[in-house]
Amino acid sequence: MPLKVKKQLRSISVRETHPGIYIYDFGQNASAIIALKVKGKFGAKVVMKPAEYLTKDGLANQNNSGTPYWFSYTLSGNGTENWSPSFSYYGFRYVQVEGAVPIGVKNPQGLPVIEDLSLLHVSNTSEEVGQFACSSSVFNNIYSLIDWSVKSNMSHVLTDCPHREKLGWLEVAHLMSSSIAYCYDIKQMYTKIVNDMKDSQLENGLIPNTAPEYASFPHDFRDSPEWGSAGVILPWFLYRWYGDLSVLEENYHLMVSYVDYLTSRCKYHILYHGLGDWYDLGPNHPGYSQLTTRGLTPTALYYYNLNILAETSKLLNKELEYHKYTELATKVKIAFNAKFFNVEKGYYDRGSQTANAIALYMNLVNGEDRESCLKQIIADIHNRDNSITAGDIGFRYLLRVLEMEGASDVIYDMNSQSDKPGYGYQLKQGATSLTESWAALQTASHNHCMLGHLMEWFYSGIGGVRADKESVAFKKFILHPEMVGNIYWADVSFKSPYGEIKSKWEIKDTSFVYKVTVPVNTTAWVYLPGVDVELIQESGKPIKEKADIQFIRVENGRSIYEIGSGDYSFSISPY
Repeated sequence: MPLKVKKQLRSISVRETHPGIYIYDFGQNASAIIALKVKGKFGAKVVMKPAEYLTKDGLANQNNSGTPYWFSYTLSGNGTENWSPSFSYYGFRYVQVEGAVPIGVKNPQGLPVIEDLSLLHVSNTSEEVGQFACSSSVFNNIYSLIDWSVKSNMSHVLTDCPHREKLGWLEVAHLMSSSIAYCYDIKQMYTKIVNDMKDSQLENGLIPNTAPEYASFPHDFRDSPEWGSAGVILPWFLYRWYGDLSVLEENYHLMVSYVDYLTSRCKYHILYHGLGDWYDLGPNHPGYSQLTTRGLTPTALYYYNLNILAETSKLLNKELEYHKYTELATKVKIAFNAKFFNVEKGYYDRGSQTANAIALYMNLVNGEDRESCLKQIIADIHNRDNSITAGDIGFRYLLRVLEMEGASDVIYDMNSQSDKPGYGYQLKQGATSLTESWAALQTASHNHCMLGHLMEWFYSGIGGVRADKESVAFKKFILHPEMVGNIYWADVSFKSPYGEIKSKWEIKDTSFVYKVTVPVNTTAWVYLPGVDVELIQESGKPIKEKADIQFIRVENGRSIYEIGSGDYSFSISPY
């Protein structure tokens, strides 16, 4: 997808922090170039140094975004001149200017005068397909925080950051796939990422952690199953989300070769290499997994890959391969539980949020142990005063499990606070795009989308728009809004492959009002709060008189109805 200027931001303040040095603050950290409008003498040179944040002395700080980096312009002297760079962008909020003065400032030295300096946000042209808003200003701000990091990293690949590396680290691509797909049409972009993996795959089947592999990193930074598994997960995701079976046909060899490579690295069906739950919150500076044994997450992803490959083989009528990978998955599950499950305590490994969540999500947990693992997750969160510990790999699975198990209230509690490392904490520290670390450390990037998994819950949890497990491309989907915390309204829309899905709810006094849109040629299961309640349309017409609404059952305090295409407005009272 081509990169284009998507938005122009003008400075919100300009100040001289040192003699002859001016700092322009654009109020938003973004992937960008500058637009300079300047007037001055022939040969004069203006140097502009972009940065995400400032030093204590008020100068541009590039220590953790890649240094040295600057824009410079030499004037022709022909009146007012306009210039923007053509070949390079950076991630920044501030620009430090030297060799010129802002318009209106005293200029005894006759330096060039900057008539205007703007930030031009650049991103690829993926279509925006989703909108989210709710009554919580904190969650709306978190949405913006994540969205800016997504927009800033949608480039020729899905980059890790828009400055120091600009590399396609693959764990971001697969773990953030649903979050981004709710907001943008990424079919073309993600197809390109899959092709990059095919081009980068080694003869032995290894998929490097980055694709394209512009730089070859050593050891775990090149070969981590939590990263390389994108080669299996993303073709499956593209099929499930967009309904294109050809993506599996065309990339079957990619998937098989990588899974066979992982099999060759196993010791008694367990993998031991990789970065693990990168940047989890432990006692030390974030990096390698601290709270979860590093062999657990790669083995869980290996098992997940085997099941995806088995299902893919079945879809493509490859019966021998289906049985091969199904049988191997069974052996891995047995070995995983023997290695990592603590029978006495009823949880995995050391009981971390990541260890239990990834085991539950991947269906590695035996039926009788699922309840104890979920209880351990919730207990760990509550015992830490609703703190997050899961990192880059585990957090997405933590959210998915809590939502699937009806614990969205716990997700709300974890993410609506600002006094502990997390989204709210980053906002409190002044972040305007998602930071690389939960604690917004200034030793790390301030524009990473690798921890943006809450975006998915905004749509699937608060908005309630969820894909049905038995269907593809939202041909059949679920509407299951979560009314949690002090949120009293939410408004979500998502342009699915079949058309726009809308889910808008509001709690009014003692009533719950829910308006939904179901696209043509699709059906939805609507989970409405309450049991044995009379459902009335806002027009006053009883719901039961509409032929295209069918009652299914009552489940966990919700009345489930199947509805066809069209616009619906439900009112439930009392709520």
